[in-house]
Amino acid sequence: MARYFDVHPANPQPRIISGVADSIRSGALVAYPTDSCYALGCRLGNREGIERIRSIRNLDDRHHFTLICQNFSQLGQFVQIDNDVFRAIKAATPGSYTFILPATKEVPRQLQHPKKRTVGVRIPDHVVTQALLAELGEPLVSSTLLLPGESEPMTQGWEIKELLDHAVDAVVDSGDCGTEPTTVIDFSNGEPEILRRGAGDPARFE
Repeated sequence: MARYFDVHPANPQPRIISGVADSIRSGALVAYPTDSCYALGCRLGNREGIERIRSIRNLDDRHHFTLICQNFSQLGQFVQIDNDVFRAIKAATPGSYTFILPATKEVPRQLQHPKKRTVGVRIPDHVVTQALLAELGEPLVSSTLLLPGESEPMTQGWEIKELLDHAVDAVVDSGDCGTEPTTVIDFSNGEPEILRRGAGDPARFE
């Protein structure tokens, strides 16, 4: 049965955020809100958590997981990024974009695309997510909470708790969040390629 964390959307309670972070450190798989929609997340080294995300979403090994990072300093540890790409991404973050980039050795093989050796990264513009990342001190391995057969991601904490009560370990609810997945931009070859049009305006990368 999943724990339910009710978090203030503008002023996240430090005690509750600390409790969520402790759960993640202990191996929990959590559903949490972002600026684009709800996501499933776990700690970077949590192999079981990653497989549980694959199971819930029915994902194959070509799926790009995303590392949700607090800032550019953290993001730079996990992807290879040159100056031109850095400037393009910097201008669009924080925000509702996911960027596909070559992974560094810090990224477990389990998270990398099996052939391209790439991984998704993003810096969200969401108060609660940022508070959680600051408390955690490391990225969250994440994937949009889009269930098999559904065309739209889940957006309500209480609904997620009801539906996935035995599939996740915790649900973080801070009221309304985004309702559309991120815009995904592939920079792995140096030039932007739009893989998915979503919440972030793709015009700047066209």
